[in-house]
Amino acid sequence: MTTVIIPHSVCSEPCSPGYRKVSRKGEAVCCFDCASCPEGEITNTSGSSECITCPQDYWSNAKRDACFPRHTEFLSYEEDLGIIMATVIAAFSLTVAAVFCLFLIRHDTPVVKANNREVSYVLLVSLMFCFLCALLFIGYPTSMSCVFRQTAFGILFSICISSVLAKTIIVVLAFNATKPGSVLMVCVHPKTPFYIIICCLVLQVGICTIWLSTSAPFPEFNKNRPEKIIVQCNEGSVIMFYCMLGYLGFLASVSFVVAFLARNLPDRFNEAKYITFSMIIFISVWLSFIPAYLSTSGKYMVAVEIFAIFSSSAGLLICIFSPKCYLILFKANSKEKRNQTGF
Repeated sequence: MTTVIIPHSVCSEPCSPGYRKVSRKGEAVCCFDCASCPEGEITNTSGSSECITCPQDYWSNAKRDACFPRHTEFLSYEEDLGIIMATVIAAFSLTVAAVFCLFLIRHDTPVVKANNREVSYVLLVSLMFCFLCALLFIGYPTSMSCVFRQTAFGILFSICISSVLAKTIIVVLAFNATKPGSVLMVCVHPKTPFYIIICCLVLQVGICTIWLSTSAPFPEFNKNRPEKIIVQCNEGSVIMFYCMLGYLGFLASVSFVVAFLARNLPDRFNEAKYITFSMIIFISVWLSFIPAYLSTSGKYMVAVEIFAIFSSSAGLLICIFSPKCYLILFKANSKEKRNQTGF
């Protein structure tokens, strides 16, 4: 039996796995250099002349001699960033629930009654759901979560801002409706704030309906990044997404202007100053959100939007309700004690 002997190159050693042959110009064919395979390609045998491209959902390892499945990236509840954000959201949601319970228990105090009690209830409930809707942004994106997370955020924030606007408009109307039978006097009605909220809400619902019926958000796999597949929600129509944000900005701007004009009205419990500060925070957060949102990708893009949601919601909660809670808890209690003791 004849043994076949493979000829050995006298000027080059065989290339190891992960490398390919590169011919030397002006030298014999058996003389070559070994070059590492580029990212996404491998050689798993010695002496290979060409690198093999990994399948679409795989990537090459550091040695370029094997392909491994690409890592999928999304903001998960199991990672530190997701846990921190979910904890903060839960804490603020419980805080809003506590404030709401306080308002229900002390519903007869002048502080609660003077600032349109029922609208305050609507604002607190919508604020709590605004915090909770941020949880829709955490976890593996699905068709359902992609559709509901942006629309829920837009509609709930519309209720919040329109409630703030309604509270401010009622204060302005109450101080300017001095003539009996005037148009302004007719507008000062217990149901007027709810008409304002409904009108503002209908426009946002219309924007979201058009968005979902024409180009609804959907989950997608971004495979343009090496070593990983980014699982994210494609917003569908970017124009409708910014129309939704723009409408919120319009409502916040109108609320700011009205509250600023009403800040010096002579009312002991006038909250226009606090509303002005809350709208400044709200507008500032969302103006800084847009460049931050456009400059990030993957889970960090989602984290930026979550941060904008709970920071703007926290601004509304702290600026509008913390002064009221202070008056209810400390001023009202001290007054009751003086009445009981006779001092």
